[in-house]
Amino acid sequence: MSQVFKALSDPTRRRVLLLLRRGPMSAGELSDQFDVSKPTMSAHFAVLREADLVHAEKAGKSIIYHLKLSVLEEALLGFVQAFELGAEAPPKPQEEAAR
Repeated sequence: MSQVFKALSDPTRRRVLLLLRRGPMSAGELSDQFDVSKPTMSAHFAVLREADLVHAEKAGKSIIYHLKLSVLEEALLGFVQAFELGAEAPPKPQEEAAR
């Protein structure tokens, strides 16, 4: 889960994931959407692959990236469960003292 949140911590990587929600895109198509060098984008793609948020497939000379939503969903679900979000909040110290 920490690799997923590391990947999501960067705005460029979050934008890549948003672009991939529309459908698979090549590394070149994705890189064209950003004003950064190709090596920088390659590093971003590597972080996303390490976090298992994207799947890369070779198509001739291109690399096509696909979004893996199931991994993101699992990470977010784990986050919610870890912090018991949505559960009733524990009583505040003042409330406990009043009991």
